[in-house]
Amino acid sequence: MAPMAINVVGENEADSIDDIDVSVEMRDSFLEYAYSVIYARALPDARDGLKPVQRRIVYQMHKMGLTPDRGHVKSQRVVGEVMGKLHPHGDAPIYDALVRLAQDFNLRLPLVDGHGNFGSLDDGPAAARYTEARLAPSAALLTDGLDEDAVDFVPNYDNQFQQPDVLPADFPSLLVNGASGIAVGMATSIPPHNPAEALRGALHMLRHPDTTNRELMRFIPGPDFPGGGIIPGLQGVEEAYETGRGIFKVRAKASIERVSARRMGIVITELPYMVGPERVIEKIKDGVNAGKIKGISAVSNLTDREHGLRMVVNVKNGFNPESVLALLYKHTPLEESFATNAVALVEGQPKTMTLADILRVFIDHRLDVTLRRTMFLIKRKQERLHLVEGLLRAILDIDDVIAIIRSSGDVDEARGRLQIAFDLTEIQANYILELRLRRLTKFSRLELESERDQLEDELDRLRAIAGSRQLLEQKVADDLEATAAAVKSPRRTVLLSEDAQSVSPAALGSDLEIPDEPCIVVLTPEGGIARIPGSEPPAPPVAGESDHFRSWGESTTRGQVIVVFSDGIARRVAVETLPALVRSDLGQSLAGTVSVTEIIQETVPSGVEPVGVVSQATDQVLALGTSFGVVKRVRPDWPTNRDSWPVITLEGGDRVVGASNSNSTDFAVFITRSAQLLKFPIDSVRPQGPAGGGIAGIKLASGDEAIFFATVEEVATAVVATITEPKDGIPGTFPGSAKFTPLVEFPAKGRATMGVRCHRFLRNESHLRLGWAGPFMPVAATSSGTVVPLSSEPGKRDGSGLQLQSVVESLT
Repeated sequence: MAPMAINVVGENEADSIDDIDVSVEMRDSFLEYAYSVIYARALPDARDGLKPVQRRIVYQMHKMGLTPDRGHVKSQRVVGEVMGKLHPHGDAPIYDALVRLAQDFNLRLPLVDGHGNFGSLDDGPAAARYTEARLAPSAALLTDGLDEDAVDFVPNYDNQFQQPDVLPADFPSLLVNGASGIAVGMATSIPPHNPAEALRGALHMLRHPDTTNRELMRFIPGPDFPGGGIIPGLQGVEEAYETGRGIFKVRAKASIERVSARRMGIVITELPYMVGPERVIEKIKDGVNAGKIKGISAVSNLTDREHGLRMVVNVKNGFNPESVLALLYKHTPLEESFATNAVALVEGQPKTMTLADILRVFIDHRLDVTLRRTMFLIKRKQERLHLVEGLLRAILDIDDVIAIIRSSGDVDEARGRLQIAFDLTEIQANYILELRLRRLTKFSRLELESERDQLEDELDRLRAIAGSRQLLEQKVADDLEATAAAVKSPRRTVLLSEDAQSVSPAALGSDLEIPDEPCIVVLTPEGGIARIPGSEPPAPPVAGESDHFRSWGESTTRGQVIVVFSDGIARRVAVETLPALVRSDLGQSLAGTVSVTEIIQETVPSGVEPVGVVSQATDQVLALGTSFGVVKRVRPDWPTNRDSWPVITLEGGDRVVGASNSNSTDFAVFITRSAQLLKFPIDSVRPQGPAGGGIAGIKLASGDEAIFFATVEEVATAVVATITEPKDGIPGTFPGSAKFTPLVEFPAKGRATMGVRCHRFLRNESHLRLGWAGPFMPVAATSSGTVVPLSSEPGKRDGSGLQLQSVVESLT
């Protein structure tokens, strides 16, 4: 089949008509188009990391004097200058490139300082007529040396202006800011990196030219995205550095936090590269509607300029937040893949580059730029030295210089006579003739000689750099170190050697919802509350080895517990809303507890504090004591339709000092401020309803009050601990004395009696600060949580204590 042909008619109708093969024409035209896209639009130069339009924007703004210390100008003005002089491809692509150079969420080191709406991850920028721009400080590092013959200049599109073929580039912009572009038959995608790490890698490459990509990863461990995020697993990063191609995951930074009184949530503070919060919210809603994501009640975007990115995903009660987060990573853009394809122009040819290749091209470029700048400075200083030497000759007899000039008929005659009289070159003679007389008379010989010596020293140094590869490399190294100090910033993206997501929906299966398993709810002296898995009671606290707790109660993860407050009100708490702690061999860490008042939905009055957490089990009878010495046992018929209810009717000024579940074999123990202890069988107190006011527990002397109450099983390890407070000084400012005694040494007395003395006061002591009775040795702690050691030997039942070194705030 003969090839198709078209007729081409010349300008003159008499011209002959040429037949052209369509396939040849299409091939040639497509090749020209592809060449233009690859070399003039889509791919960056490996030396300065910029595409032509980006380079032209930075250069033209540099020529316009839009330095960081100058004011902003309209972006439309910059676009017009670039389009009219350097880039005749329309204002839209120029402004798009300008916007990208100004977006701090897009580039690791923005090159343009934008003023106005330059867009966000979810929204586009305002029009060019509404925004303003100037160069950012980092752009000066790219253009430094343009006026010193550091790079070649080429004509613009119409040969009216000159533009740099490449920028000097003091830092490896291709690595620092990355690149993305789609050409014909090829594309590039390079992630951003930390500026200081990239420069440290370049320094290592300069000093060790044969270094490997794996060695470079000691200095450049992985990408560093502007918005942070997490890279779980570096296998794809290593592959990209070794071959120029690789895929790795980028994950949002999320944490499990309490977002309301009774609800846990997922708080997201960093997103994968170029992922916006609105896009994430849209995908979450789609996943929930499709049934792929469960356990979410609401999603809100609380991002603002002051606090930065903050997205809150509310998790329904009964669902495991870690499992919900794993579903979000799987079905939403909270986890994205980044495909690296490091393609850039090297000596005019597109090339897929390894990490070492990128740094090697940059180092070669810096060596060339530094050498050219050195040669330029040598030339300029030689010219200045030549003029200074001429002035030194002429300044020896300034009167003769003036006389020769005044007596000459024209400039040519004066020039010639000066050259003969002082042995000057034409350049030196012209310089003297062009000087104003007042400047010529002010020249000092000493100053000129000093300038000459400085110029000669500087020339020696520059010539040494230009003539020595070692000194040239040292100069480049010094410049790179100075640049690193100027652009250093903390790493934003966290790199994990392995996938840190330990919970996956596939592995959890039905565990997406929190299972109803036994647990122990503990209450700390500071009012913190949390749950510990398992049905075993918490281990007794050991000083210096485990945290101490004030009270504990049995429950299940889907159950409820009751917290009794000092105002006599019991408040119900859902266990699933409490943070889960992990047991350890040494006991349990209570550092992750949350305040009870944050859990309770209703407002707790000021000064009211939790005094005990008890199980809601129907076979447990609640016992409590008050500061007025009242004791009460409450039947466990708790209301089912209320979250809070009174468990005792208190007199004015009275308060609950202790509450715990009790067994019929336990003893009730009261300790008063005046160091009286009463122990009596708890079964001597008949259970009452919640409205009852209780009965007399301990008889108090005038001015005395109960400071401790608990029900204790009289086991061999049960002890009584007391701490006094000095009579003089502000309460809580001076340590007192402390002692502990086995509980069995205190005789049981009848209810409503005064009991026996449990601590003999020293001369400077007047009352007890703290009292405690329980089945194990308590832990004493200061207000900051520091453990204060107690005596290792028990004291007599009514003996005095040993002096403490610190003020104790809690006994638990």
